[in-house]
Amino acid sequence: MPVYSMTGYATVQGGASKSEADTPVAPVGLPSVGLELRSVNSRFLDLSFKLSDELRNAEPALREKIMSRVKRGKVELRAWIEGRADGGVQAPSPADLQRLVAVQDNIRAWLPNAAPLSVAEVLQTKARQPLATTGLADSLVALIDTALDAFIASREREGARLATSLLDRVAQLRALAQQAQPLVPRLVEQQRQRFIERWNEALGAVEGSAPSDMARDRALTEATAFAIRIDVAEELTRLASHLDEIESLLAKGRDLGKRLDFLIQELHREANTLGSKSSSLELTRISVDMKVLIEQMREQVQNIE
Repeated sequence: MPVYSMTGYATVQGGASKSEADTPVAPVGLPSVGLELRSVNSRFLDLSFKLSDELRNAEPALREKIMSRVKRGKVELRAWIEGRADGGVQAPSPADLQRLVAVQDNIRAWLPNAAPLSVAEVLQTKARQPLATTGLADSLVALIDTALDAFIASREREGARLATSLLDRVAQLRALAQQAQPLVPRLVEQQRQRFIERWNEALGAVEGSAPSDMARDRALTEATAFAIRIDVAEELTRLASHLDEIESLLAKGRDLGKRLDFLIQELHREANTLGSKSSSLELTRISVDMKVLIEQMREQVQNIE
């Protein structure tokens, strides 16, 4: 299944997506419905509606349809009514003109000095007349399915980009873990030799001290304790396990954002422990590089549904 981002956008009008159709399907001269869906990341599903008063009764049906197909994200739906799909000027009908003339004559009978109506004023009067909006709420509900198809497709495209980026960083983390793997045995052996050299120097400076075999055993004990303190094999094993799980979740897709967020926290914990146990500049550098990659993954995971 695909991976979905919580970032998406779609706009439709008259039953056809503006990005997929050149002309609306609403008849010329009749009011049409426009709809816009946009979303950003959120811990839960947070819906908000910006509807004109004529479309307000469609909100429950719109909410139900969105909740059936979207699981997470701050989703905003905006819908509006457009008077003419072709954007032209509506000419008043002869009946409208007759009514305006009758009203004007009645007013000028009482106010002889009143100025006659101009063409612009007649057109403005026509523009202020209410649109016939009967049935537009039902049209909006029918339109939401088309909008959701385009909206979810945009979230899927963004999710695919996020998944590719996450897999790239998973590969980089594995490469860093492979660099860290041989460093610990090398450091342990170096420290063991250092302990033995220090004990031998101390024995040579002090006469009548303990036998050299006992000193060597003590040095080996100290070296063993040091090896335990800096051993990061367990951290590297857990880190590899978390990376395997991330790859598995990305392959399965769908609702995985919260589980990925938990795994990112675990990755960060292992990288922190690796840094705290570091006894060399090279291992410290690897830990820092890991934290940078993990932080980049955290930002991307926060946008996955």
